[in-house]
Amino acid sequence: MEFDDNRLAAMIYGEHDRHLILIEAKLGVRLQNRGNRLRVLGGAGAVAAAQDVLDRLYREARKGREISTPEVDAALRFASRKLAAVEEVEEDLDGGGASIRTRKQVVKARSPGQVDYIRSLHQSQMVFGLGPAGTGKTFLAVAMAVSRLASGQVDRIILSRPAVEAGERLGFLPGDLREKVDPYLRPLYDALYDTMPGDEVLKRFERGDIEVAPLAYMRGRTLANCFVILDEAQNTTPMQMKMFLTRFGENCQMVICGDPSQTDLPRGTRSGLVDALHILEKVEGIDVVRFTKDDVVRHPLVGSIVEAYDRADAADRARLKAMGHNTESLT
Repeated sequence: MEFDDNRLAAMIYGEHDRHLILIEAKLGVRLQNRGNRLRVLGGAGAVAAAQDVLDRLYREARKGREISTPEVDAALRFASRKLAAVEEVEEDLDGGGASIRTRKQVVKARSPGQVDYIRSLHQSQMVFGLGPAGTGKTFLAVAMAVSRLASGQVDRIILSRPAVEAGERLGFLPGDLREKVDPYLRPLYDALYDTMPGDEVLKRFERGDIEVAPLAYMRGRTLANCFVILDEAQNTTPMQMKMFLTRFGENCQMVICGDPSQTDLPRGTRSGLVDALHILEKVEGIDVVRFTKDDVVRHPLVGSIVEAYDRADAADRARLKAMGHNTESLT
């Protein structure tokens, strides 16, 4: 391969060729760097995948975008899934189907699952984002909420999460309502500050443009002209989930995020998220996006941890099934 700009080629290679080393490790190829010329050695499939990754990174660099380790990881995921169509979406829409424009940054999809998720967030009024930690399901939902609020498409952002550890009874915790639920909503706050200037976040909270509402306090409300995010939805009961979903009002968009495999509910209690997915499976207008370990965009070790737990969970299911137990409660 030959690149026509030495400076951009150096960005792709990374400091001390660290990006090339990562590509070699992930794809099982050898990369020999000779200035703006790069030789790729390996099996036919691996070489083609490496070329896809390097072409993608070079196009990103030509657009003036920083080439960091997360960008290389993203390019490797797309190459492994052979989603050439994703690149076409990004080229054509540039801020539409595969990205979200916020006040602080343009958030781009970094995995095939994130592409599907962002497109659903753009198109659907109710979206379920399911999958393990680190896949970006909550962060992307907050980014879309911030984008909608900044553009005037909605008047408010409402953040909710079941406070399972406190049994939904928050009175014994110190402070006002927001201070009581802060520990449970910290990931949502982090995402807000990543996508909106800090002073604006505070002002929006003061004006009521951003509202924190524990799930137990949503009963009886009709939510209109707002973007609503329910995080950790696997910790709802079926009754709580039904109550939440039926708060849906005019010009409302709801995103329900959760990991069905990590419920903190008491043993034997069916998850409201699992229940809703079963009941609403064929309801038109509801999108369900399922992330996998391949969509984890945190440290690579997180993906390995998720995979190890999946294997252990599958082994437990097989053992229980062999003993004649019903494994539905583990779903």
